[in-house]
Amino acid sequence: MRRRCSAILALLFSFNLLAMQDFTTVGQGSYRYLFWQLYDARLATTDGKFIDYATSSPLLLELTYKRDISKQQFIDATVDEWQKLGFTSTEQQQQWAKLLQTLWQDVTEGDTLAALLQPDGKVTFYLNGVETGVVDDVTFGAAFFDIWLHPDTSAPKLRRELIAAP
Repeated sequence: MRRRCSAILALLFSFNLLAMQDFTTVGQGSYRYLFWQLYDARLATTDGKFIDYATSSPLLLELTYKRDISKQQFIDATVDEWQKLGFTSTEQQQQWAKLLQTLWQDVTEGDTLAALLQPDGKVTFYLNGVETGVVDDVTFGAAFFDIWLHPDTSAPKLRRELIAAP
């Protein structure tokens, strides 16, 4: 009984952390791969503007999935994007991939994965509003958000939509 109460309190606290911060959408769009729509994405800040990570944090990225994707598929795609961007070492990417194995879960159609980049550089992950963990490696935040927001992203149309660029 005590364990169940603790779990309920932890869930409520997680929901409140995300809800306590008022976020305004900067931009949103959909990501497609070939014929499939994989997810809808939304970028939000407290003032609804994105300048850069330092100026705009806390920064919230939400991905709402349109199909089932396994945790491993998502981690593999994340590492692939880091490799394409080329800003981090293979060793660093593999360390982060191992960490993500402990934080992420499989997603099913309709699930929302959110990443919250805090001003101190930590990233908190949420699945359907429930906190799944924190990455406190300050280099991780920029590397993760770069997948969508860096000018060299593999999804330039989505980037323009997220940052509300012309």
